[in-house]
Parts: sequence; C-alpha cells; structure tokens
Amino acid sequence: MDTSIRPIEFDPAAEALLRSCHLPTSDLSGSSKVLLFGHAPDGTLTGMVGLELHGTNALLRSLAVTESNRSTGLGAKLASCAEQRAAALGANTVYLLTTTAEKFFERRGYVRASRDDAPAAIACTSQFSELCPSSSAFMVKRLDG
Repeated sequence: MDTSIRPIEFDPAAEALLRSCHLPTSDLSGSSKVLLFGHAPDGTLTGMVGLELHGTNALLRSLAVTESNRSTGLGAKLASCAEQRAAALGANTVYLLTTTAEKFFERRGYVRASRDDAPAAIACTSQFSELCPSSSAFMVKRLDG
C-alpha cells in the first residue's frame, strides 16, 4: 500500500473535501463503520477514500481529490489503497456507486452491475439505499482474479 495514504478520522477537513466534491457526509459522523484513508503529505488533506466492509463484500465510497490534485494519479492510488485494504480484511468483491466517475472506475476494472443484483448487506447501506440517487452507476470489481 502507498505509504503516503494513511488511516484518517472524519474531521472538518474530511467533511470539507467531501462537500467540495458534492459527496454525502451525513452518515460518516459519530459511530460510522466506514474506514477512511487520506493523503495529506504536508498536513493538508488532498485526497481521501472510504471503505465499508460487509463480510466478503466491500463498498468503496467517498473517493475525493482536491481540484488542484486531479489528473495526478492520486485518485487511482486512493482506489487501489481501498481495494488492497479490502482484500487484506477478507473481501473478495468491491462495489461502488457513482454519478460522475464511471469511466474512471471502468479503467480500474470495475463493470456496471444491476442494482437488483446487489448483495443484501450492500443494498442495506445508507449509501446504497438513501444517499446515492437511483440513477447512480452501480459497479463491481472482483478482487480474486
């Protein structure tokens, strides 16, 4: 895993970054089960990603990069970090929902899936059931081959 990406807490900087990327934050405060990883080389958060684990399934979420750091490969590093962590924690499949980054994730091996085929644990997440619009692309990537 990229050592410049480390576990972070949901704090005002993380909330500000997610809001600047028009991503939901309402389910991240308090006792959230979302693992967050951030890139802050000089102490300023420039990118982050979240991961929810549900047995052998994981939900990649909250991938955000500051505008000045887009097209630098940071988003790809963050996605890879989340996938590696998911695999290390026993997941073999990663799911996500996106309204703006379908092509980005396709380039990383994700394929579009039917929301009807979502595992129950993923379908019950607030990200899937409440926060992301039904028009979001639901995507999946198998980590075991």
